[in-house]
Amino acid sequence: MTDALCRPIAFMLTGGQVADCTAGAALLERLPACEVLHGDKGYDANAIRRQIEERGALANIPPKANRKWKCCFSPFLYRNRNAIERMFCRLKDFRRVATRYDRSAANFLAAVCIAAIVSYWL
Repeated sequence: MTDALCRPIAFMLTGGQVADCTAGAALLERLPACEVLHGDKGYDANAIRRQIEERGALANIPPKANRKWKCCFSPFLYRNRNAIERMFCRLKDFRRVATRYDRSAANFLAAVCIAAIVSYWL
């Protein structure tokens, strides 16, 4: 999760077989006050949309193709979602993060946090 200035707010490391919508609910508990939250199609679930609206934000998530009821979505506002992509690209400037040399998840998450601190907060 990032803010509008591409600074990381929270990280969550999951397994490769875990769906975004199941892990996203836990990550949204750390959501700060905001007006609009942008997410990709992996986060298009009713539970996540409700959780975002309970926090007083608008969920701007493109609907999945198989969804019967299409939620409102603004492609113009969705352009701001590139903030998360820019944050990941900046973190991947660190070789240890880009190649994932660490075997344990705890060590890799620590390396990501250190890279984020050095890149954005120092």
